[in-house]
Amino acid sequence: MFKFMGNKRLIFLMFGLVCFFILMGLTLGNRAPMTWPEKFVKDSVSWTQGLFYKPAAQVAGFFEDIRQLRVIYEENKTLKLTLTQYARDTQRLNELESQNKRLMEALGFTERQRQANVYTYRIAEVVTIDPDPYNSTVTINLGDKDGIKENMAVMTVDGLVGRVSKVFGFHSNVQLLTEITDTDNNSKAIAVTVKGNENQPFGMIESFDSKTGELVMNKVEHADEMKVGDTIITSGLGQVFPKGIEVGTISSIGPGEFGITYKVMVKPKASFNRIREVFVVEVPEVK
Repeated sequence: MFKFMGNKRLIFLMFGLVCFFILMGLTLGNRAPMTWPEKFVKDSVSWTQGLFYKPAAQVAGFFEDIRQLRVIYEENKTLKLTLTQYARDTQRLNELESQNKRLMEALGFTERQRQANVYTYRIAEVVTIDPDPYNSTVTINLGDKDGIKENMAVMTVDGLVGRVSKVFGFHSNVQLLTEITDTDNNSKAIAVTVKGNENQPFGMIESFDSKTGELVMNKVEHADEMKVGDTIITSGLGQVFPKGIEVGTISSIGPGEFGITYKVMVKPKASFNRIREVFVVEVPEVK
């Protein structure tokens, strides 16, 4: 009896070793064509693996679908919130436009006055940049044939960068704000005010400080309602630059000449380096 049991264990061990070597042989690389027992074992193993793989793949796919549904739910929630905010902002904008229209009608605005602040922005590409460091001028690919005129304001998406200084047939020169000086009559000063307090004509930007890279507002008589961080925009009083164009932000406020007025330093909104595209601001003509 014990001898039979010992032989039975030996038989199982031998059978296991045979199966092990068969499986090892199936996993080897280049070898001779398989015999039919090897094929039978390989097919049996592949079929058995398939029984376990398909349910496992379905379970994994189920949990992946749940994860994707959760992601879609969160994205849909965020999208609904964004659409709600957009609808609210659109409604507010429509209300402001309607209010503005009513006020214009109540005050008896003429059609010319209504169109005074409706600017046309003509996009142009910068084709050349003057290499002279003392002559901050760029050339754009719009000119007289495109309706461009001297002294038109030029800006980027960030803010004011300069004005059209000379116009040719198909090109124009743009003088950058870095060229503004208080001694050059050809460099137009910029009449500016503080955004949100446009009724106060605060001052004129007359020069550019190359050391700090900032614009200088001189002879500012009232600085009580100004503070560091305020946005400076064109006031339109200088008859060159139309009102409402952002110029920069106030970086410092200090005493001016003789301590009577104030000197305000303005950090430009726009960058004057590597300008590629600009907008020429076309203001409707007064009739």
